Amino acid sequence: MTTPFDANQVAPRLAADPRVNKVPEKRVELFFVREFLGAEECATLCGLIDQERRPSTIADDNGQEAFRTSETCDLDHDHPLVASVNGRLSELTGIPEVLGEPIQGQRYAVGQEFKPHTDTFNPGGPDYYEHCADMGQRTWTAMLFLNAPEAGGATRFKTLGKNIRPETGKLLLWNNLKPDHRPNDFTLHQGLPVRKGTKYIITKWYRELPSGV
Repeated sequence: MTTPFDANQVAPRLAADPRVNKVPEKRVELFFVREFLGAEECATLCGLIDQERRPSTIADDNGQEAFRTSETCDLDHDHPLVASVNGRLSELTGIPEVLGEPIQGQRYAVGQEFKPHTDTFNPGGPDYYEHCADMGQRTWTAMLFLNAPEAGGATRFKTLGKNIRPETGKLLLWNNLKPDHRPNDFTLHQGLPVRKGTKYIITKWYRELPSGV
């Protein structure tokens, strides 16, 4: 694969899949799948996150204090369950596995959050040249809720005014780009603070090119 992946081909594939639900919204291609993973699989992934978690970091916090306060880990792609999730995501979306970043696990305790942000890198900015030189821009995001905290922790698409509540095994998918492949600012989203309990999610970001091309 030497030409950038066309992110526009994913939405029609998802829309044709009876397992997939489309969020009624014209400004962002946004989908979800309930029970994409079973409860036991989710519990296993939560355990893996607990074993490897570390304080989360970000490329650019825009100078805001406590922009991302969760804990993070990169899951081992050779673990059988992680490899299975990678394969199932590619089967669902049609995006080749070689275009994916490692699956990242995140843990949010009470009060922890991720303030409003987009998953793309700002073209022309220093983070763009640093993070997109090899694999290009981020295209689709796949985010999977591994549990439902007792209160709080929804994913809010701020400019769309939509909150997605955590449900064990629910997969959320969205296209970070416009049809012309520029970043879509309407994908601005945030992880709202957990008010009670603990939230676990995994996130997979896809790129335009495989590494090393």
